[in-house]
Amino acid sequence: MRTLVLGGIRSGKSRWAEEIMAGESSLRYVATGAPADSDPAWAQRVAAHRDRRPASWSSIETTNVAALLHAGPHTATLVDDLGGWLTAALDRRGWDGGSVAADVDELVDAVDGFCAPLVLVSPEVGLTVVAATASARRFTDELGTLNQRLAQCCEQVVLVVAGLPIWVKPTKALN
Repeated sequence: MRTLVLGGIRSGKSRWAEEIMAGESSLRYVATGAPADSDPAWAQRVAAHRDRRPASWSSIETTNVAALLHAGPHTATLVDDLGGWLTAALDRRGWDGGSVAADVDELVDAVDGFCAPLVLVSPEVGLTVVAATASARRFTDELGTLNQRLAQCCEQVVLVVAGLPIWVKPTKALN
């Protein structure tokens, strides 16, 4: 089962994703966020995420998500979050016109071929005003496209609002 979990900033999407994976005895938690070296507020957020994870989960901090998924398609995995992954891809390719299409294709291919339970956490960017800067517009455009492509290959898509799930693409009727 592949699940895409969308939500706004501080919507509870990460916590909700962690809760639905809590039953996995062994889980690979892939954190894509930037290192928290120089920003105390960011360091607090990262620490809060780390503190919530059960000791039985292995944590990997990387933006090389596609390679990780290809290398271990039978290992239950939670990726948090794709906004960090996209930022790293744009940093590598260039914010002023460098294409991330190959990176997106590679990630979507890895997700599409994944066999074990997989939860992908991603910001939902379509619920706000159009950004004022070129780089912010680029990020929202690229993330919107990525989310749409992943929604097509995931069996479930959930939008988390105020910590509560709204099933956008359920695989079956829910009780």
